[in-house]
Amino acid sequence: MTASLSDALVLFGVTGDLAHKMIFPALYAMVKHGTLKVPVIGVALPKWSPERLHKRVTDSIERSGGIDNQRALHQLLSLFKYVSGDYDDPKTFAAIKSTLHKARRPAHYLAIPPSLFETVIKGLGAANLAENARVIVEKPFGRDLASARELNKVARTVFPEDSVFRIDHFLGKEAIMNILYFRFANTFLEPIWNRNYVASVQITLSETFGVENRGAFYETAGCLRDVIENHLFQVVALLAMEPPAYRGFGAVHSEKAKVFQAMRPLKPDDLVRGQYEGYRKEPNVAADSDVETFCALRLGIDSWRWAGVPWYLRAGKCLAETAHEVLVELKPPPQDLFADSEPATGQANYLRFQLAPNSAIALAARVKRAGKEFVGDQRELYLIEDQAGQESPYERLLGDAMAGDGALFAREDAIEAAWEVVDPVLATHHPTYPYERGSWGPKEADVLIAVDGCWHNPSPKQVSG
Repeated sequence: MTASLSDALVLFGVTGDLAHKMIFPALYAMVKHGTLKVPVIGVALPKWSPERLHKRVTDSIERSGGIDNQRALHQLLSLFKYVSGDYDDPKTFAAIKSTLHKARRPAHYLAIPPSLFETVIKGLGAANLAENARVIVEKPFGRDLASARELNKVARTVFPEDSVFRIDHFLGKEAIMNILYFRFANTFLEPIWNRNYVASVQITLSETFGVENRGAFYETAGCLRDVIENHLFQVVALLAMEPPAYRGFGAVHSEKAKVFQAMRPLKPDDLVRGQYEGYRKEPNVAADSDVETFCALRLGIDSWRWAGVPWYLRAGKCLAETAHEVLVELKPPPQDLFADSEPATGQANYLRFQLAPNSAIALAARVKRAGKEFVGDQRELYLIEDQAGQESPYERLLGDAMAGDGALFAREDAIEAAWEVVDPVLATHHPTYPYERGSWGPKEADVLIAVDGCWHNPSPKQVSG
């Protein structure tokens, strides 16, 4: 059956930073593309006037890229309504119900701190606002296995699983979706995409900036919870999953969940945690903080396809480049027919997915130099994938959630299986190592990967495309 479209969007946390930075520009784009025509009911504690909310929305769009369609802006502002109230107060939900008027299939977007998720979900249930409705929950989905299970339990008591949309904006990026397409739309890849030909896989998510004004949040999360357990694990799942049995998001979700279930739970020695110099002087950060701003880990997937293949993941702030890349290194030829078949330094043949800031796929292959000698160089065959007019991740994900399309959202069993992998090292781990701003993290991360070579550091040329 074709899912029915949501006939209203209830945006909890409408006065917050997430709405200002990401959601308002996405709604503006949806209006311009003709995909948003339903009421948008903003909910928050401050007693704002409609004029103040309109000013906030307009400022957001001006900052995100400018207003290029006054008619669309006016249309968006006309869709907005505002409800002020405390999420603990049943009167707030009664006011939402009244403001929804004739809408019977709302989508409730929880753009609020995770500590409030359960309160709002229970409030929606108590006010009979969950029937035929959807709920969109921002990551993180819990902060460990126990809290993730509790959140899922609460959500299930109010909403059916297919009405719960766990949003991770990384999954809405074109480059991330292209991994799935590239893997299963090309026959040449399948014969080599296994333990027989793949030596290792590296995934890097690096940022040149620090925690900025998010010190209080980072003190409760850290790099492992913030990006590795969700963003990077989702990329691992797309790379490691078996071919889905049919074209449908249910089949994709099932195969991704199997990857998480096959991951070996982490041990302290599988993990290197780092902290950039000066982090402890950031606002709202403890003077003796041991929270990691960098994390590198070695991951094992105990499946038939990937047994014995090491997966190396790292992410961090205040690093040398802002980039998100995957490097799938292939094993060298079985016979050293040429002296340089297996390079003494650097990677052997590899496939590289550049996911940010630009989207690209590159295949590294050795090519003979001109002359009589059988020596060569490794060069990349480079395919640039960036295209004009791409939807932003939030525009795509919001539109999909309101249409009932769950393809790009995380499922309950996958969420819990991913937490099971990292849960053993959330409290039991080695201390953080300091590292210089602008470096590639602590040297101990190089030791972690040394048995399988070295890290591939995205270069400025590769990052810029």
